[in-house]
Amino acid sequence: MKSSREVALNAIYDIENNGLYSNLGVNKHLRDSNLKDIDRGFCTELIYGVTENKYFLNYVIDKFSKIKAKKLSPHVRNILQMGIYQILFLDSTKDFAAVNESVNLSKKYCKKASGFVNGVLRNVVRNQTDIKYPDKDKDIVKYLSIKYSYEEWIIKNWIDKFGQDFTEKLVEENNERPELYLRTNELKISRENLIKKFQEQGVECESVKLVKEAIKVKSLKNIENNELFKRGYFQIQDISSMMIGHVINPSENDNILDVCSAPGGKTTHLATLMKNNGKVVARDIFDHKLKLIKENTKRLGLNNVEIQKNDATKLDEDSIEKFDTVLVDAPCSGFGIIRRKPEIKYKKKKDLENIPQIQKKIIQNSSEYVKKGGLLIYSTCTIEDRENIDIVNEFLELNNNFKLEPIENINVDLENQEDGYIKLYPNIHSMDGFFIAKLRRIR
Repeated sequence: MKSSREVALNAIYDIENNGLYSNLGVNKHLRDSNLKDIDRGFCTELIYGVTENKYFLNYVIDKFSKIKAKKLSPHVRNILQMGIYQILFLDSTKDFAAVNESVNLSKKYCKKASGFVNGVLRNVVRNQTDIKYPDKDKDIVKYLSIKYSYEEWIIKNWIDKFGQDFTEKLVEENNERPELYLRTNELKISRENLIKKFQEQGVECESVKLVKEAIKVKSLKNIENNELFKRGYFQIQDISSMMIGHVINPSENDNILDVCSAPGGKTTHLATLMKNNGKVVARDIFDHKLKLIKENTKRLGLNNVEIQKNDATKLDEDSIEKFDTVLVDAPCSGFGIIRRKPEIKYKKKKDLENIPQIQKKIIQNSSEYVKKGGLLIYSTCTIEDRENIDIVNEFLELNNNFKLEPIENINVDLENQEDGYIKLYPNIHSMDGFFIAKLRRIR
C-alpha cells in the first residue's frame, strides 16, 4: 500500500506534467488509495501546499542545489519540493522525518539521486532561518512572485490595475485554504434539518446568512461516500456561484438555458429554485462533462433538466428567442478561484490572449436565444475586467436591445449592483472571485 507521501508525489507529478487541475488530482489519487482520514488530510495538505508554493520551493532548491530546479528530473524536483515544504511550512512534521521519507521516495522513483536529495534537504534544514525573499523595496513584482508563487506578468498586471496594497492582500488571501460550502437541496430537506444530520455525524457546520441554502462545513471527509451526499441532500458549491440563482430569481415555469453548464452546480440550483417545474436546458461541449451534469441531476432528484451536447461558440438557429433566461457562465482565466486551483497562478500570458474573443462569441450567440423581455446573465470566475465588464460593455455597444438591470436579491457589492453587475474579490468578500452581470432584453 502506498504511503500518504507517495500518493501525494504521484498526484503532484500528475498535476505538473499532465495538466491535471489540483482538485481533480487530489480526488483521483485519494480515490485510488486506501489512506485513513488523518493520512488523507496530510496527503491533501502536501499536494495543495507544494502546488501553491511551487515557485518559492524552486527558489529554495536553487539556493541549496548545484543543479537548478528546472534542470532536475520531474520526480527529483517534486520530491525536493515536498521535503522543503514539510521542513519550512509544516510544524507537525519533524525535519528528520521529512528528510528520511524524501530519501526513501527517491530510492523508489529515482534511485541514483537519493544521495543528492539527502544532501540538499539536510542543507535546507541547517540553514532554514537564513532563507531570504528577494528585496521587496528593489523589486516588488519579483518579491511577490517568489513569496506567493506567481508568474510575474500576473503580479505586474494586478499592481497596475489594483495598486500594490490591494495586490498584496489579494495574493495573501489566495494562499489561504478556502472554506467548503454546500448548497442544501431544498426539494429533499431543509437547511436546518441538514445541519442537524451533519451534527449527528460529528461534522462541524453552520448556516451562511448571505445565501439561504448555504452551509459552511469543516471536517467533512470523503464527501462522495457520505450518505447525505448519496441521498442528494446537498451539492458542493461556493457562495459566489450560488448567487447566480438568486440574481436570476426564476419563476417556476420558466424556460432557462445554461450554455456552459458543467459540472451542473448552477443548472441544478436553478432547477431546484423552480421546484422541479419549468425546464432548464443544460449544455456543454464535452461528453464527460455532460455525464457529470446527468449524475448530479439524478442524485438531486431533478426531472426538469434537459441535457444537450452543444458548442456555445456556434449559433443554434433552433434556439433563437426560445428562452426566458439564458445563463452564460463563460470560460475564463479562472483568476478568482486560485485558492481552489493554485496551478492557475502559473498560466502564461499568451495562453490567455484569445479568451475574450471566445467570450464575445458566446455572449453574442447566447443573446439571440433570449425572448423579448427576458434575461441574459453573464458570469465568470475571474477578476479580470477584460473578461468581465469590458466584454459586457462591448456587447451593449453592439446590441442596443439589451440593458443592464439593477441586481436586487443579493446584497454583496453595493458599489456596483445598482448598475447591474457584481464584482467579487477573495480579499474583500471572503469568497471566490467572481463577476455577474444582469442584462434585460428590452425589445
